[in-house]
Amino acid sequence: MDRASIMLTATLFFFLSRTLTVEDMETIPWNIILLFGGAMSIGFCLYETKAAEWLAVHWLAWFQKAPWLVFVLAIAFFVLVLTNFIMNVAAIAITLPISLVIAQYLGVAPHVIFFASLATAGMPFNLLIGAAPNAIAYESKQFTAGEFFTFGWIPSIILMVLLAGFCYIIWPLQGMPVLMK
Repeated sequence: MDRASIMLTATLFFFLSRTLTVEDMETIPWNIILLFGGAMSIGFCLYETKAAEWLAVHWLAWFQKAPWLVFVLAIAFFVLVLTNFIMNVAAIAITLPISLVIAQYLGVAPHVIFFASLATAGMPFNLLIGAAPNAIAYESKQFTAGEFFTFGWIPSIILMVLLAGFCYIIWPLQGMPVLMK
């Protein structure tokens, strides 16, 4: 049995056992469920067709001769943009293997790439599908999707500036080497 038949069987069981009623189904925020389902579908398609890998390779190739900080921030920015469209785990799974290989040639410590990518993957501010809190805030009807897109760039820019400060100043002060020896 594939996943769809398992879900349909479970749903049918819930109706037959009267665990779910039609009234219960009307109270479910279907727009949010469909939003996340669409994001998962887009992410799966990008992953399966290798389109996301192609994007990552070409994006990172632009920065392979750049200074280490520009390279790290370029990776983090790519993850930030990508995680607004697909789930953050998929964005990390797509970008880290490629960026870690290029980082070796630039002499950048792998944990710097890892931490910078994780920091940005957890903070998609621009689109509703990026994170559940975005969808919850949207469901409150206090924000529009356009407002998320318009004002989401402000915390994204602040995040990138803070990340640059951490990579260049804070992490080395804490004893974390940013370059391989």
